[in-house]
Amino acid sequence: MRAISRRQVLAGLGALSVSALALTACNPSSQQSGSSGSGTFKILQYEDPTTPQGQGWQKAVELFKAKHPDVNVDVQQTSFEAFRQNAKILLSGNDVPDVVEFNKGNADGGQLASQGLLESLNDAVAKFGWDKKVTGSMAAFAKYDQDGKAGSGDWYGIPNVGEYVYFYYNKAKFAKAGITETPKDLASFEMAMDKLKAAGELPISSSASTSQGFNQMWVWYSLISAQASRKEIDDFMFIKDKTDFHSGAWKSGTERFQQWIDKGYVGDQLGGLSFEQATVNFLSEKAAMLPWNNGMFARIRKDASFDWGFFIMPGAKLSMGSSGHLWGVPAKSKNKELAYDWIETTLSPEVQNLIGQKGGLPLAGDINAISDPLTKELTEKFNDVVKADTLSFYPDYPVPGFLDFIQNHMQAMSNKNETASQYLDALQTFYDKGTKS
Repeated sequence: MRAISRRQVLAGLGALSVSALALTACNPSSQQSGSSGSGTFKILQYEDPTTPQGQGWQKAVELFKAKHPDVNVDVQQTSFEAFRQNAKILLSGNDVPDVVEFNKGNADGGQLASQGLLESLNDAVAKFGWDKKVTGSMAAFAKYDQDGKAGSGDWYGIPNVGEYVYFYYNKAKFAKAGITETPKDLASFEMAMDKLKAAGELPISSSASTSQGFNQMWVWYSLISAQASRKEIDDFMFIKDKTDFHSGAWKSGTERFQQWIDKGYVGDQLGGLSFEQATVNFLSEKAAMLPWNNGMFARIRKDASFDWGFFIMPGAKLSMGSSGHLWGVPAKSKNKELAYDWIETTLSPEVQNLIGQKGGLPLAGDINAISDPLTKELTEKFNDVVKADTLSFYPDYPVPGFLDFIQNHMQAMSNKNETASQYLDALQTFYDKGTKS
């Protein structure tokens, strides 16, 4: 993981201390330990309160407070990046949250688990039956072994939702370019993008900033996933058999990614753009498509002034996605029993069905509770890819520092300062070093 300066640490801790959201409960009282049902219960999370999950957490707070009227519920808002960079410092301190939202994968959750900063949830999983709600690929990154590798070992986190990546598209721009149906394979997808360019349209709104410029990384890994076998992805993700990045889907997908850059499918001058700017460019009709996951569904539905749809990478063998972020209990939490009850509340039908109705892909919701056809279609497609075991997860999970590494190289490739072959050389070196440490 990259070095963190003192200034970054202090800035991050400042972000972590912000107690936001109008969810925060009533008058403060002195903090008490244990599960006596009184004192202050601290929740640290980083979901935008307007998203399906954010709205679900608000409902969970309402239900939780009704069950524990003597507890002061303090919901603290941070950001994904602030917590990711400063989690070890925060969770090893003397004043830790009682329950936290954290990123999954060996590089983040695995590190926290192996260093003893998170409590094993095995007993709570058995007590509440969470393993009946979180199963298969949705449970893959909830468990970590003693070395912090995902896929086996103790439960350290519980996801509430799933995620998968697809392309949002502007139907009017497709029609203008003479595209009469959504592409069925990669070849027809590239033909469609050629038509969009010929019609004066930018095919894909992307971003490659080294800070939250996730779109290019997702385009690249979606191209890998499209051609990869289950074994290729599982070897890479769970550090099984050796991964050779100069062969198979890794080589062909990365070369194709470079071709997309060279052909102008993703635009240019992406190095300074974040995913937020890419989203705004799509919503302001400066591009025909946006690669993102269901986390943007509610926003696009609310803010798009045009008719839109969505489709998974055409002809893909596997699709990028996984469970959502995890709820975990810090080892130093003073209210562990309350923390377990909080997680149970977030998995309740009231919370899960609300998240589902908002397009949040709940893991324990009732799809029949979703009345809106488009939201139901989104959820049904996700359920299909989970059932088929065709999710390829996210590429930054296997080793510490991988997200920063990949984003730096995505920027270099997007600026045409690095070729596919050079990137794969660096990728092999970084991954091999990280998996041996």
